Amino acid sequence: MVESLGSIGSLVSSPWIYALVATSVLLDIFLPVLPSGVLVIAAATAAAAGSGAAAAAGTGAAAAGRVPQDVPDILVLILCAATASVVGDLAVYRLAWRGGPRLDRAIARSRRLTMAQERLGGALARGGGALVVLARFAPAGRSVVSLVAGTAHRRIREFLPWSALAGLAWALYSVALGYFGSQWLGATWLATGVSLAALFGAGAVAAYLMRRQPRATEAS
Repeated sequence: MVESLGSIGSLVSSPWIYALVATSVLLDIFLPVLPSGVLVIAAATAAAAGSGAAAAAGTGAAAAGRVPQDVPDILVLILCAATASVVGDLAVYRLAWRGGPRLDRAIARSRRLTMAQERLGGALARGGGALVVLARFAPAGRSVVSLVAGTAHRRIREFLPWSALAGLAWALYSVALGYFGSQWLGATWLATGVSLAALFGAGAVAAYLMRRQPRATEAS
């Protein structure tokens, strides 16, 4: 079953899968086109398949005195994805903080970034950093929020806890999709496709809720 996951399957028993996941999640804040969510889900799917195969082989291996082949640890996979997400957020936050007048002018020319700056500043000041969590699921939302938080010089204690919560929520959701999708549908491309559809669906819902945020802010 693991072979059906292609290149991910070839890394399933190697610690390099953690490095690959962490690097992809870290860099996709700079290049949102990187398929970090796809990779996390595929790795979790392969981990579920490998766990099942190891469990099935465990009885015979134990009788023969052999140890089943290692598979990725789900908790380590979640930790890698969540940590890399926060590190990437902080990198963009610090770069934007030091950006200077040129970056300020670039943001001022962008209506989307200007609106995001106003909304995020108010949300963080009121302790309503749920916007940061929503943005982690929306396409390119993570990049926009980290950039705006830095250029607005929001205090790190206002931004970091919400960034950590966002990274953990996204990692838990993505890994759960891959893991339970494999449990229910088997380690096939169908399971991966359904899981990806659920991930993209969450992104669409997050983007919709973020667009509605200005109305909620004005009403309050």
